[in-house]
Amino acid sequence: MSHSCAKFLRLALSCAFVLLVAACGGGGKVPYPADSAVTLRALPSDISDRKAVSYSPFRTIEYYSEGVPTNNPPVNEPNLSDNIAEDLALLHQGGFRLIRLFDSSDRVAKVVLETLAANPSWDIKVMLGMYVVANDSISQAEIARGVALATDPRFKDIIAAVSVGNETMVNWSFNKVSPVAMAGYLKSVRDQITQPVTTDDNWAFFAKAPSESNDPKNILAIIDFVSMHSYPLLDTLPPAVPRWDWKQLTALAPDRATAMMDAALAASKLDYADVRAHLDSLGYTSMPIIIGETGWKALPLHGELNRAHPVNQKMMYERLMAWQAASKTAPGPKSIIYFASFDEPWKTSDSGWGLFTVERKARSVIQSLYPAGIWDTVYADTDAVHAPDETTGDPGSASRYTVYADAVTPGEFLSPGIQAFGWDSPALAYAGEGNALAAWSGDVPPSGTPKGLDIGPVPEAGPYNYGWGLFLIPTTTYTDLSSFNISSGRLNFSINTTYPGKIEVGFFTGTTANNTASDVYLVLDPSVQTYGYLNDGNWHQVSIPISALVAAGRPAFNMPDTALPDLTKVAQPFVIADRYDHTGKTANFVGKNTLIFVDAIYWSK
Repeated sequence: MSHSCAKFLRLALSCAFVLLVAACGGGGKVPYPADSAVTLRALPSDISDRKAVSYSPFRTIEYYSEGVPTNNPPVNEPNLSDNIAEDLALLHQGGFRLIRLFDSSDRVAKVVLETLAANPSWDIKVMLGMYVVANDSISQAEIARGVALATDPRFKDIIAAVSVGNETMVNWSFNKVSPVAMAGYLKSVRDQITQPVTTDDNWAFFAKAPSESNDPKNILAIIDFVSMHSYPLLDTLPPAVPRWDWKQLTALAPDRATAMMDAALAASKLDYADVRAHLDSLGYTSMPIIIGETGWKALPLHGELNRAHPVNQKMMYERLMAWQAASKTAPGPKSIIYFASFDEPWKTSDSGWGLFTVERKARSVIQSLYPAGIWDTVYADTDAVHAPDETTGDPGSASRYTVYADAVTPGEFLSPGIQAFGWDSPALAYAGEGNALAAWSGDVPPSGTPKGLDIGPVPEAGPYNYGWGLFLIPTTTYTDLSSFNISSGRLNFSINTTYPGKIEVGFFTGTTANNTASDVYLVLDPSVQTYGYLNDGNWHQVSIPISALVAAGRPAFNMPDTALPDLTKVAQPFVIADRYDHTGKTANFVGKNTLIFVDAIYWSK
């Protein structure tokens, strides 16, 4: 799923209805190979008529690199089989009767299928995944496992469909497999099983959007239905080109969340319409389309502030389910597989999509389906988040420029639409809001509410491990904060952490595009309490003179010597980092993943 992850599912076909088509017949299949006809296998009602969700069982944040599947899920989970049984019982209790799996591993897929076969009363069907990668030998081994599961008499009626590959052909894929190779994998699988076959990919690939270099024609010639992904939330984050206006500022604040979620659904409908139109233009008017992945985050772990929240998640889910119901009698997706059933902390900044928390607590969206004893936090509908009003005026005339805080201070200039991003891709750090990642241990942020930024460093392992960083950016390109570069100008924030040793804090000016990028960072040493910084696990106020930061500023990586601090062009008004060559650490020092809590970030005069 999304721009940095992968997911999976499966099901079984019990009726023999098929549609035979000619070579390029209207609405039928283009034959594969060219001299043979392909029988389009019907989409079973087990997919179109069931409440569906994707499923992955991992609960920890420990990684492994053996085998293929699923972006290095945790390995040290000794109770995985018991956990799978517990999860499937929960999904059955909530009425979920179709799950999508992302691989065909012995460790997950086989255990899931064995558990379902042992509990037929649960009546849960599966859309089985086969997670293929650029390495052919690894992919062939995965396909062999998947075919064995799909043809096993114990599981054949449980597996309703098979999906080979996940987000491999869209241009931004992090696991690229060419359409030619994918076509071969699909044909190999389809020749060996009886269930309908597809591949999961982003809507832009199936629609042959202008951004896409790969053509879906060869893929459409082999599959039985399209399983497209649509993530309006992710389309609001750089570097995506927005297809919709998430802010909805023309709506008054009380109704802005509703307007945003209505617009998000409209964006998914546009994704579907573009795919449908492209298929129809190629003659595939009868090929069914399902949405194999879509969802909305409950936690803003990767810059989705003012968008991701349990109530907003509930609003999106309800809209999607209404769309699916309407599609029974009108054009629309034949099924919508919601992503995801449970949070997946091993995906760090790409976690927070779950209907359940990782502790298996039901979020707002499904609390009506479960007893209160397993509910997560209860929210009112009015707790939905939305974009703040755009700030008017000039930060230069204000006595305070607020980057992030709960309360509004009279006379301040508020930074519009702040988002948080970790350096690099995958991100080397991630940020949640409002106690998203860990307990505050009863110590609330200085703002007096449990809302604050929880920053989690995830420095890259291996020989190139140099540290981590995270920055906050407004929706504007630059902010002129030169008026704060006076003797009394300061960067202020509150911080609570036990992160070992020194850290860096500051801001970033200019851009790499025009060779003006400048790192305006200062090293804070807790051993001497630099500007008030301490890492003793209590809240401390840090206040750094802007002049000291400017004096420490240097050209950013690969920038010329002329790229010096320019406060008329502040691109990132707050950065927190630990570059080991600046703080004197080794790559694998103890405590490198320690959480850092930050709140009340502002510039003052």
